Amino acid sequence: MKRLNKVLVFVTVLLLTGCHEDVINVDLDTATPRLVIDASIDWVKNTTGNEQKITLSTTTGYYSDKFPAISGATITVKNTTNTVFNFIETPGTGEYLCTNFKPVIGEIYTLTVLLNGETYTATETLIGTPKIEETIDQNNKGGMAGDEIEITYYYQDNGAEYNYYLYSVMMSHVIYPQYSIENNEKNRGSLTSVFYSHEDLKPGDIVDIKLYGISKRYYNYFNKILLASGNDDRPFASTPAGVRGNIVNQTNHENFAYGYFRLSEVDIKDYTIQE
Repeated sequence: MKRLNKVLVFVTVLLLTGCHEDVINVDLDTATPRLVIDASIDWVKNTTGNEQKITLSTTTGYYSDKFPAISGATITVKNTTNTVFNFIETPGTGEYLCTNFKPVIGEIYTLTVLLNGETYTATETLIGTPKIEETIDQNNKGGMAGDEIEITYYYQDNGAEYNYYLYSVMMSHVIYPQYSIENNEKNRGSLTSVFYSHEDLKPGDIVDIKLYGISKRYYNYFNKILLASGNDDRPFASTPAGVRGNIVNQTNHENFAYGYFRLSEVDIKDYTIQE
């Protein structure tokens, strides 16, 4: 049984009320903006998966909460039978949509982004995922101190192969989903337990649970993200200057992009906290 022990909160906002200290903004050097390609293809179980989205933006300053959208790109995804899926931008948004995508577990796909005379590519396999079991257990004396509501959900690992997973939990008390990664090194072929607790959970709250199948490459990439965020459970972990994914600029390697081309089947289950 394993706890969600590697949690990444992509953005944490702390609202300090009742304090009178002045907020000090430190002058920071702002690096030249780089392209960010958010190419996460998620095939939700029991859906066709035909509607997919890829988003282009740039990095921004430390104190900014806006990521400038990038328009004017040509984006395609091709499978091994040379079927091409076109992602067309909703004008001015940096969001590129496809309505006829065909997800196949185990299929290999190639992403191509043409932008400003440069070509970015990445290749990845669509990874399947087990279903989240119907039974979800609730413990009203959970958490590290026994004073939080804790839920436990389960999935059956496929023992015939090495598997890698991305967990996501979303609830009304947090702004962004909380993520963690897991592999089946210690629980291969077993019914796997995943725990989640939060100090603000109360009866009636809805917890949105997602279970993604991911590749080993993405697992390693996301582990670096966890290191960069300081959530790897080691008190003196080194922090990489920048985490680069599997997307390569074939025209100019120095002008690299951030982001990752990932294809995952995902199972989703909502749980309502009980009395």
